[in-house]
Amino acid sequence: MSTATEPSTPGPVRSAPSLPFTTAVRTVFALEMKQRLRGRGWYWMLGIWFVVVGFIFVLGLRVIGATDNEGGILFDLIVGFVLFFGLLVSPGLSANAVNGDRAGGILAILQVTLLTPGQLLAGKWLASWAGSLAFLVLSTPFIFWALALGGVTGQEAAVSLLMLAVELGIVCAIGVGVSALANRPLFSIVSTYMLVALLALGTLIVFGLSALLVMEERTITSSYYTYPESGLDSMGAPEPGAELECVTQTYQSEVPNTQYITWILAANPFVVVADAVPYNVEDLPEPETADPYGPTGGPYYTPGVMETISQGVRTAQAGPDTDQTCEEATQAFRPLPQETPVWPLGLGIQLVLAAALLLGARRKLTMPARRLARGTRIA
Repeated sequence: MSTATEPSTPGPVRSAPSLPFTTAVRTVFALEMKQRLRGRGWYWMLGIWFVVVGFIFVLGLRVIGATDNEGGILFDLIVGFVLFFGLLVSPGLSANAVNGDRAGGILAILQVTLLTPGQLLAGKWLASWAGSLAFLVLSTPFIFWALALGGVTGQEAAVSLLMLAVELGIVCAIGVGVSALANRPLFSIVSTYMLVALLALGTLIVFGLSALLVMEERTITSSYYTYPESGLDSMGAPEPGAELECVTQTYQSEVPNTQYITWILAANPFVVVADAVPYNVEDLPEPETADPYGPTGGPYYTPGVMETISQGVRTAQAGPDTDQTCEEATQAFRPLPQETPVWPLGLGIQLVLAAALLLGARRKLTMPARRLARGTRIA
């Protein structure tokens, strides 16, 4: 007796289970770091970096000498130097992270595993960021040396190093995103360098050109101390006992109203790091005399590179100073208050750019791919 068999009803297709996020990211991170540490070129780069940073620090130590802000100047010099060369090194460590594996036939193997595109990108980004931070860690002996010379508070040092690490991480995220979107490693490296140059140099160029668009006619009042002609001898030197007088000049001139365009500088990595540091300027000495020829016509405080950038942004944010008193003219350096910091805006712009590139990269790495460019290697 035969029995009829009914066709079975197909069940729903279940997707393959994915690995826990931290486990998958840690696996990709470990693979990337093993590949980096396996080559000798990595150690050569670290050695050259240490020698170059040490040379710059010792040279700066000899040139600056015993000044009133030796430690602060040297610390700012190291921070600016590490940031500058970090912007050059980070794209090289991250801009071929994905398409380099594609060219070597490794990416297709990773994509058929339980790894998701987000986990793959996160692991490669962390590995690139760790590689960039290795250069920062290698600079710590000179950083602590500068701190030992004084002139830098612990809060200033901590914020500077934290923001420096964040900037390196953002550049690495941009490089990883571009490497997944571009098909060729060379194209992705060049594109990443162009984006970094746009942030670091392009903002300065646009700011300078935009200053011509915000020119305004202003009345300038400039005052300064000088000796009267009756108090000078035949050689032009002041007579003994001669007293200074305050001279005021008023004239019309066109000046750029930079408070409308300061936001352009916000996305600059150097501005983000410099503007985020809470510089301690409350203990600066007051000028003891208004004599421009005297030894105490100061205060003779010399700011560092990053502090100069911060004060430059605050000066641009405040707009043109059309009324300078004689007391202000005798002050070699008097910092401006930080009323509205621009670094949160700049950091937000950079994070949005990096997030957009990573989201586009995640979509392109999704399998199965709907469309592939001609000549793309899949195995």
